[in-house]
Amino acid sequence: MLYFGGLFGVVMLCVTIFAVVDVVTTDEGSVRNLPKLWWLLLVLFFPVVGSIAWLVAGRPVGTGRARTGAFERGAATYPEYDRPGRFAAANADDDQEFLRRCRERAEEQRRKGRENQ
Repeated sequence: MLYFGGLFGVVMLCVTIFAVVDVVTTDEGSVRNLPKLWWLLLVLFFPVVGSIAWLVAGRPVGTGRARTGAFERGAATYPEYDRPGRFAAANADDDQEFLRRCRERAEEQRRKGRENQ
């Protein structure tokens, strides 16, 4: 792994390890130019060139907040909803159905709690 020896070799080893971890932890939809599996293979089989290529051409652009997916909230109404990946109903009827089931379950739990006292 230490192709050129010395400090440069240690730096390239660190860059390669960072690139492998970064490829593995990056979301599939954020990867640029190649599929995630191809980037991983490139970094593993050609550590120096693959790592540099990943950092230049494969890594997602920007370090800001990731783009929201199909079921994520676009604009948060409350700060606790700022977490990425939080589910939001895409259809208002689905949301109403979920709330109805929650109310029914809560009523059932209250009824069981009254019976046990």
